[in-house]
Amino acid sequence: MDKRLTGTLSGSVTPPPSKSQAHRLLICAALSNHSSKVCCDALNDDLCATMESLNALGASISYADGAFDVQPVACRKGGELPCGESGSTLRFLLPIAAALGSESTLTGKGKLPLRPMEQLTTALVQHGVEIVEHRDDAHLPLTCKGQLTGGEYTLPGDISSQYFTGLLFALPLLSAPSRLNISGELTSASYVEMTLDALRQSGITIETLDSGFNIPAPQQYNTPQQLRVEGDWSAAAFWLVAGVTGKHPVTICGMNTDSLQGDRRIVDHLRRMGADIQFTDDAIVAYPSQLRGAELDCVDTPDLVPILSVAAAAAEGTTLFTHVGRLRYKESDRLAAMKSLLEAFGISSVIGEDTYSVAGGKACAKWPVDSFGDHRIAMSAAIMAAAAGCEVTIKGAECVAKSYPLFYENFKTLGGSVEEA
Repeated sequence: MDKRLTGTLSGSVTPPPSKSQAHRLLICAALSNHSSKVCCDALNDDLCATMESLNALGASISYADGAFDVQPVACRKGGELPCGESGSTLRFLLPIAAALGSESTLTGKGKLPLRPMEQLTTALVQHGVEIVEHRDDAHLPLTCKGQLTGGEYTLPGDISSQYFTGLLFALPLLSAPSRLNISGELTSASYVEMTLDALRQSGITIETLDSGFNIPAPQQYNTPQQLRVEGDWSAAAFWLVAGVTGKHPVTICGMNTDSLQGDRRIVDHLRRMGADIQFTDDAIVAYPSQLRGAELDCVDTPDLVPILSVAAAAAEGTTLFTHVGRLRYKESDRLAAMKSLLEAFGISSVIGEDTYSVAGGKACAKWPVDSFGDHRIAMSAAIMAAAAGCEVTIKGAECVAKSYPLFYENFKTLGGSVEEA
């Protein structure tokens, strides 16, 4: 589905709940020793994938009236776990299925079957699990059999923090303790901190070491009766950039300014570029700003690079993003996708081995933008059109449903125009 967007944005918006936190709280609740409720004001495709996959493992989870009702895993079932396009669902639940001893086949769509998995599956095989990949040219569908065992695990820190989150969820369920070692630097470390926080809330003890974790076992998950998912800083980033690159302030409501979400650093990144962003008692206001190029280290905030590239296009001078090589293996090759997006607006950018640079300039839509089926590319294109003050057609615009189904409705709430193209 293609959409045609234009308009000047102003006013107030409330982003959806944090997808990253919701995945984690749902998993903890599904592994708990009692039923619970996870309050989450909106659904998206990735969360549906996690809910359906946990149900396949033996939980009973339903969603209604802004909350998940979670009956935890009672009998270990297994079967097909439909991960959709969600890397979190795949990499979190594969170790859990192995820890439960549930023979399971994990499936995926889009680019998910091609995303890196080798280091995680190798670690599982070394600890008693049989992994069968059913295609020669992709990791999925993948079947796991056998019982995961405790012991010493070592994984590289620079591929995906999701490997560590999956194992941190799974290893407390085993009959023997484990040590989880990090080889090299752990990238996207804030996501692991979110995992550790969810585990603490659920009564799980993890000892953090200089280069890894000690995980006592066996342990029992014991979540609070009710959990609430906070606002999503990854989603808020789009409206913050809309405010600082536009003609009118944009106010973002419902955010936890003390959040552990790594993408809360969007404020720091934008302020380094000269953005005027103010915190009030109950909201964040992004004011139109004269931005300037800067060097931004995105080792812990890779998901922010697409929307920060929009800010860079509006800035004076060149912005250099570092530690961005992993963006090639997301829902799209996000470096190539953003280069294509910016070219559609007449903005130059250069892709390096682990860097990406954007030269600010006068943006004007020259041709339609391809979303490459990537939600963050589609949303960045919409904010780019608003910042440039021009109309743009986004191809495959429906992909925002992966994380933010109401994005276009919120775009219209702020004064934008969205039409079928």
